[in-house]
Amino acid sequence: MDYSLQRRAVLADVYAGRTGLFEVCDASPYLSRAAKYHGQATDVACPVCRKERLTLVNYVYGDHLGPTSGQAKTEAELTRMDAMQEEFTVYAVEVCRSCGWNHLDASYVLGAEPTPGRQARKGRRRAATE
Repeated sequence: MDYSLQRRAVLADVYAGRTGLFEVCDASPYLSRAAKYHGQATDVACPVCRKERLTLVNYVYGDHLGPTSGQAKTEAELTRMDAMQEEFTVYAVEVCRSCGWNHLDASYVLGAEPTPGRQARKGRRRAATE
């Protein structure tokens, strides 16, 4: 699922002065650290401060993941998990390490469908359902 329309609406409110920067530039210290160590730099400039490029952080969630559920993962780790795990949901969050802007960018499902005897297909992504 793509959250770009929601992002545009939030930014329109910020630019119009209906929403304060303190409401949208509120990245937690955990998210900032995850962006530093597990994030993937993008070519997109921060829409708020325009000082730094945004970093994309991927979080994984799934009942069968155990303690791994809720952790930030790199693209390489996602590729490995896609081939070895049952279905799990990935939430991609964009974050500015300079001003703290953060917004959910997309969510999708990776991993093998939980059918006995079926092998995982690499590169398969589908939208996560809420």
